Amino acid sequence: DIHFDHRLALASIKAGVDGLRINPGNIGSREGVQEVVRACQDHGIPIRIGVNAGSLDKKLLKRYGGLCAEAMVASAMEHVHMLEDLNFEQIKISLKASSVPLTVQAYRMIAQRVDYPLHLGITEAGTIDRALIKTALGMGILLSEGIGDTIRVSLTGDPVDEVWAAYEILRDLGLREHGVELISCPTCGRCEIDLINLATRVDQELRTIDRPLKVAVMGCVVNGPGEAREADVGIAGGRGSGLLFKKGEIIRKVPGDSLLEALLEEIRHTDTGK
Repeated sequence: DIHFDHRLALASIKAGVDGLRINPGNIGSREGVQEVVRACQDHGIPIRIGVNAGSLDKKLLKRYGGLCAEAMVASAMEHVHMLEDLNFEQIKISLKASSVPLTVQAYRMIAQRVDYPLHLGITEAGTIDRALIKTALGMGILLSEGIGDTIRVSLTGDPVDEVWAAYEILRDLGLREHGVELISCPTCGRCEIDLINLATRVDQELRTIDRPLKVAVMGCVVNGPGEAREADVGIAGGRGSGLLFKKGEIIRKVPGDSLLEALLEEIRHTDTGK
């Protein structure tokens, strides 16, 4: 991700990067851009034109009367034409903002104008809880419309959580099978266990599993197995004991304080195909 000094881009290419994000308008002279483009052509490296709502050219802001999707798309197209004039077409584009409606509108507009791959993201989305909501909304809308080829979840947090969140979004949209889908019910008058704590502990235990698997943690034995019949494996808690079930069929009754261990053991067998 290079700004202002094209020599840094050249050094990155020499070091073996797989892709380069630049803003051709601020990376230096046209000669510098040409040098970067030639190096990318020689090494087969794509360039991402990364437009950010927070750093648009002042001339564009004045032309369009302030920050808007039209100004973001105009910025991207200026840079696209700059690279195309140099006979470079290994291009992908991103138009990121911290506003979900602005981001969605910008991507919808650019998708009507170019066939280049689009890299999706909601930038500066905030701390984990807030960013996950904004990102899932923005990316979910666009991906469900068939817009977007690569994605980046941006959190003020551990980058490991960004990768996990990206897989969650893709799986929940049916675009990729990866890891565990956790089904858990809200608490209600029938719930007689500490469901919140149990579901949280199960969630943490399952995040390292890469194999597609659907797991349920339900709060009562009355409706739990039936409501979660699509789960590969699950538990339903009751007073002093609970049920372990697979595909809605009850396997056995389990003491209440052993529900977590029984579920994890069954998942290990399910995970290995035993």
